[in-house]
Parts: sequence; structure tokens; C-alpha cells
Amino acid sequence: MEFKLSSSTPSNYSGPAIIVPMFSEGEQPEATKALDATLSGYLSSLIDNKDFKGKAGESLVIPQANGPRLILMGLGKSPCQAKDFIKAVQSAASSLKSSAADSALIDLSGIAVDGFDAHWCHQHLAHGFQASLYHFDDCKSKAEDAPATPTIQSLEIANGTDFEKAIAFGQAMAKGQNLAKKLGDLPPNIVTPSYLAEEAQRLAGLSDQMTTTILDEDKMEELGMGSFLSVSKGSIEPGKLICMDYKGGKDGDAPHVLVGKGITFDTGGISLKPGASMDEMKYDMCGAASVVGTMLSVLELKLPINIVAVIAAAENMPAGHASKPGDIVKAMNGTTIEILNTDAEGRLVLCDALTYAIENYKPASIVDIATLTGACMMALGSVNSGLFTEDDNLAQELLGASQSSKDAIWRMPLQDEYQELLDSNFADIANIGGRLAGATTAACFLSRFTKGYSWAHLDIAGTAWNSGGKAKGATGRPVPLLLTYLANK
Repeated sequence: MEFKLSSSTPSNYSGPAIIVPMFSEGEQPEATKALDATLSGYLSSLIDNKDFKGKAGESLVIPQANGPRLILMGLGKSPCQAKDFIKAVQSAASSLKSSAADSALIDLSGIAVDGFDAHWCHQHLAHGFQASLYHFDDCKSKAEDAPATPTIQSLEIANGTDFEKAIAFGQAMAKGQNLAKKLGDLPPNIVTPSYLAEEAQRLAGLSDQMTTTILDEDKMEELGMGSFLSVSKGSIEPGKLICMDYKGGKDGDAPHVLVGKGITFDTGGISLKPGASMDEMKYDMCGAASVVGTMLSVLELKLPINIVAVIAAAENMPAGHASKPGDIVKAMNGTTIEILNTDAEGRLVLCDALTYAIENYKPASIVDIATLTGACMMALGSVNSGLFTEDDNLAQELLGASQSSKDAIWRMPLQDEYQELLDSNFADIANIGGRLAGATTAACFLSRFTKGYSWAHLDIAGTAWNSGGKAKGATGRPVPLLLTYLANK
């Protein structure tokens, strides 16, 4: 999709469609008032007669006999709330897609969003329209669910001269998020650890600023990654540790590291999951998908910092040679781990990935992203991802990025008192801490492998995908959060 800066105005535009932002009450945006005057008060009459109420997310397509279609975009009350603006953009993009028009003009002049400036508005306008293009029909023999009308080719933005960078940022964010969605939605017989490795190598081929290195199981065994290998050994699909090294900053500057959980299918292993909805365990690699998507966005924007992405990719399968409850394995840093439940496998691959990242890259900061616990999903639902960190400065950076990107996170407890729940009679640490505080004890487990570093853990178990019905599918979160966080460095 192309975003064009236009010298046209809604009052003189002759293209296929005009998107008209409208408040439910209060003074209308400047461009909308000017268009209303051109139309002899027609838009005002729609509000007055309640033919269009202007509620947030409401949209209405109005054909004109001798002019472009009008796509009314409801913003709710003025001043607009951020969530209402985003909802309005999504609705307008959907209406444009379902109309016969493949391009449109919009002017955001005079729209005030509470707490945010015009740059934020243009960023989220571009993000919403680019993100609306995502549609998954890769595995259908007939693309019966594809849009019947042409998709959006371009969006012209009037009075947008000062907002090129904001528009480019929003578009890059959406491209990365859409890639993360696709990786999540593809089936697990396609997206294997090897597939993720190939995707990382493909991205490296897009820019000479990035290189990708793949560690196979032999190399991981040589490095002593017994915790990681205890998970991957149950599958015929070999595990991979994928390292994407982006050098956009100065030589010698410590990189900011992202570590993604990439369990491309999670049966639970010997601690087998129930059969209901097990197909959704293809989404257990959404942490990895979000990291790959973020790196695509980084390449699009050429961010001026050094970034390393490490992906722990494996399948968790039951087999005669799979790990058993009661097994004790040794992690790369020498810690012995009693495996009490093979379905707590994410932390087993992540701990070795974290150790590898720290030993090899000495990061300025390190953030891991994982669909780690059902407990976090029970606590926060599908609204917030869980944030765990002992570093208050890093927490504020991530919370600030969440506020700007509207990719919601909530800080969860990580006190030392929870650590004793991981005590083991037979090893240094157990891989689960019992029924209580499951999301926190999982984070406590990972914290033991990040001592001395600025580290945070994002549990995205409730936010990485939507379950059931037509809404089922990957969300691409937290790509917006991660990209905003990195761009602020």
C-alpha cells in the first residue's frame, strides 16, 4: 500500500473516495467543516437528523452522483480518545476495503486526540490502514475468503507534509505486525524450527546491516545447552537457535537484545495437554513471530542502534526419547533443573537462549517475549501482556512504549519471596513452582539466568492470538510495543 502526501483537499478532490472524520458532538474538524460548506451543510444535517451519529468506530459509505464516495468516520466525542481514534481508523479502512474504491483522500487537520499530537495521529492512521491489508488464505485451494473488491492501493493524506516520518513509522510497524500474524497463522507442519530459521535468513538478505546465524543441535550440545535440548529431543524436527544481528548503531555499542520463544507446536510433551483447542498450540511460537516481525520493521526504518534477536525454536512432542517428569538436566550456565512438568517447556528453551545472548553479546538490555503461562492469561485476559522486571527504568521505558503504541502491558510482581516456590529437593531449581503465582514463578525462573543485566520478560499468552470463530487468528502483538521501545532508544 502506498501513502501519498496530497495537495488536494476534501473540498476539491476528484478521486474515488473521501474519508470524512466526524465527531458525535462538538465542533467538527477543520477539513470536515470546509467540505460540509461545499456540500451545503449536508454533513451537518446527517448528524442533526441522527442519520449518522459519529460514534467511535461507526462508518457510513455514501455514494455521490457527481463526485467521490464519502466514507464517514465516527470519532466519538471531541476531544477524541486514543482508543476511539484507533477504532475509527480501523472501521474506515474496513469500509474502504469493502467499497468499490481502491484509494481515498483523508485530512486529519483539526483532530485533537487527548494526550497525543498530530504525529501520533498520522502514525496510527498509517498503521491502521496498512494493518487492514492482512488476510490469510495461503492454505486454501480456493481463495474464497479473499476480499471480493480490490484491496486498498493508496491513501492520499492532505496537509501531511510535516508527518512523513510518522507515516513511515506506522506503515513499518504494520508490516512487521502483519508478518508476525502470518507466521502465527501458518500451520505447524509448515512453520517448523527450520522454517523460522529460513525466514530469519530471508530477512538478513534484505539488508547488509543484518546477518543471521543458525545454531543446530550439535552446536548447542557442544555449548552445553542441555535445558533447550531436553525439549527439542522429543521431536523429529531438529531445534534451532536463531540469531539475527542488526548493526544500525556505532561499532562497539552494546546491542539491545530481544529473545523470542519459538515452540512451533506444543503438545505438552509427556505431560500431554488436553485435546480441546490443541490446534491453537501452533501459536506457541508467537513470541518468536513477534521478534521476527519487529526485525522486519527495524530494517524498514533503519533504526540507528544495534539490535540482536535470538529465537529459541523447537517442537515439544511426546516420544520414547522425550524428557520425562522427574528428569534432571543441566542448563548452559551450569544450573541443574528438575523437570516436574514437560509442559513448562518454554522456560527450558528460553533460559539457554538468554544465557547464550548474554555471554555472546553483553547486551545493554534484554527483553524476552513468550507465550509462557496460562496463569498470565487468567490474570490479565486478552487485554494486557504481562510485564515482569526488577529494573524500574526498563519498566518505565516499556510502559511508555505501551502507552504510545496502545499495545497494552501491565507490570506484575517479581519479588524474591516467590523464588522459594521453585526449590527442588534434587536439583538447583525446579521448572515449575506449583499451583500458585504461576506467571510470576515462570518469570522468577528466567530471572535466575539474567542476573546483572537490564532484563524484562513479556508474557503474551493471552494477547498473541484470538480464539474461536471468525476472530480466530494471530494478533501480531507485541510488535507495536517492541518497535516503539527500540525506536525510543
